[in-house]
Amino acid sequence: MSAPELRYGVIGTGMMGREHIANIEHLPGARVTAVADPSPASLDAAAALVPAAARFSDDGDLIASGLCDTVVIATPNMTHAAVLDDVLGTDLHILVEKPLCTTVADCQRVLEALDGHRGLVWVGLEYRYMAPFARLISEVGAGTAGRVRMASLREHRFPFLDKVDNWNRFRANTGGTLVEKCCHFFDLMNQVMAGSPERVYASGSQMVNHLDETYGGRTPDIIDSAYVVVDYDDGARGLLDLCMFAEATHDQQEFAVIGDDGKVEALVPSGTVRIGRRGVHSIGDVESVTVASTAPYEGLHHGSSYVEHQHFLEAVRTLDPDGWRASSEASLQAGLLSVAMGVAGSRSLATGSAVRLAEVM
Repeated sequence: MSAPELRYGVIGTGMMGREHIANIEHLPGARVTAVADPSPASLDAAAALVPAAARFSDDGDLIASGLCDTVVIATPNMTHAAVLDDVLGTDLHILVEKPLCTTVADCQRVLEALDGHRGLVWVGLEYRYMAPFARLISEVGAGTAGRVRMASLREHRFPFLDKVDNWNRFRANTGGTLVEKCCHFFDLMNQVMAGSPERVYASGSQMVNHLDETYGGRTPDIIDSAYVVVDYDDGARGLLDLCMFAEATHDQQEFAVIGDDGKVEALVPSGTVRIGRRGVHSIGDVESVTVASTAPYEGLHHGSSYVEHQHFLEAVRTLDPDGWRASSEASLQAGLLSVAMGVAGSRSLATGSAVRLAEVM
């Protein structure tokens, strides 16, 4: 006998909310039954994707409707904490978009509120599931590179996209670029490192993007470029190279992990994964394969959001009622740590000094 269909409510139906709707609608065993957003235009756009779904202008009404088993929170970053306050008082399963919250204090408060919540809670860190990155993480976990000493991530991409009322132009709303965008990359670092992040140093600024825009007399204050170094407590180091006016590039993301025994690197969107083993390979002579997504829906993130939803749905299906406290793959703790690293980086930008994670945690 097949499992009953999982009913989803999507709270926040802007660009990312509609991306979740499209992924869920392609996922066997799942259906969007309700959507909520205070913006009539965003609700109309969502209704075009799921005409049969109930529509709400308030998230509380959706939560109380009894129409959902699961909610996806895809509202603007600065509202996550308040929406989570509403949902964590229920037994609904939750997938909350990254970043978990815009401040460490809010993330910690959400973690405390988790006590007593019986549903699964998952943070939307879908870059883990991009096929080339997933292969890299698997290879590193299998010991291909040996003990990891260094990891570097490069994202050279386009400027921030336009969103409803361009809320994402100000760090008060987003948490800042190193939280909003780079929590993905800090999470990827943490996936391959044996130790824990200990200290962050960042150098960056707003150099090119959004300087000619004004909103209510204010100019956007989000940075568009940075180098960030993360020291781990086992002596390993991570490096992030971010440029958001570099869309004239071949690969948007490059992830390289180097250990005592070799190097593994993955490139997106080309899907190239290279493996070099010391004593076997040399410069220009390594294993190279193309790893393509097999997701039936590619969406905006090369199929990774679909794979994330597959993992989430499977986790809900196999949740042990007597062992419900088992953490999800993308736990609130992981979401908190990725935000804390971004907050430490932002503080380092402001002070010009390295910032220890303990200072922001």
